[in-house]
Amino acid sequence: MSDRWQYLIVLGLCLAITAPLELFGAGVYRRPRRLCTAVLPVAAVFLAWDAVAIAAGVWTYNGDYVTGIRLPFRLPLEEALFFMVIPLCALLTYNAVSTILARRKRR
Repeated sequence: MSDRWQYLIVLGLCLAITAPLELFGAGVYRRPRRLCTAVLPVAAVFLAWDAVAIAAGVWTYNGDYVTGIRLPFRLPLEEALFFMVIPLCALLTYNAVSTILARRKRR
């Protein structure tokens, strides 16, 4: 396996591991407007933050561990996906835990 794919593989594994959590409660994927409202504004702030840090030479990415696909402002594709995938996984986890705790409370 090439090291260049590690970041994407880890993001994919995060999605795969949390995907079954969609079965709990009202779901995250089934409410796309709510998902976008939760993830996109925060992702935009952190993407801008990264872009500024990259431009200032404060922040870099090791080319050995990213695919080399760059978005505007020299931002690696994987970093943009990180700000979408990790909050999504957190929402899936939060939704599942909240649902399970609510069910236990009703007993």
